[in-house]
Amino acid sequence: MRRFLASFLVALLIGVGIGLYLGWVQFPVQFVDSPASALAQSAKDEYTLMIAGAYADDGDLNGAVERLRVLGVDNVPAYVQEVTERYITNSRGIDDIRLLVRLAEGMGRLTPVMEPYRQLALPGQGA
Repeated sequence: MRRFLASFLVALLIGVGIGLYLGWVQFPVQFVDSPASALAQSAKDEYTLMIAGAYADDGDLNGAVERLRVLGVDNVPAYVQEVTERYITNSRGIDDIRLLVRLAEGMGRLTPVMEPYRQLALPGQGA
């Protein structure tokens, strides 16, 4: 039994040693600065929603456009319209849709699909 335990401990130590060597020396983690345009579409949508929330608070349309440019889209207003319509089509949260509609309206991209959400009160406002 002692021989088995000794063999097991030696094998465990060798395995840990090889694992540490491979993880730290041979194949270390390499961090690369990825651009925002490399994000998954769901993360881009969430980022757009955050920008829409900031726009609802401060009303800075130029700032919102500049913040959205980091996503690498060619036409920011068309992109906001696309995201807004996707949220409406997928029946996402009404508060999220309202924020996106307000941003799309500020960019001059209000469509008939968005019209019913435009007339509703925004979060924090009276009905």
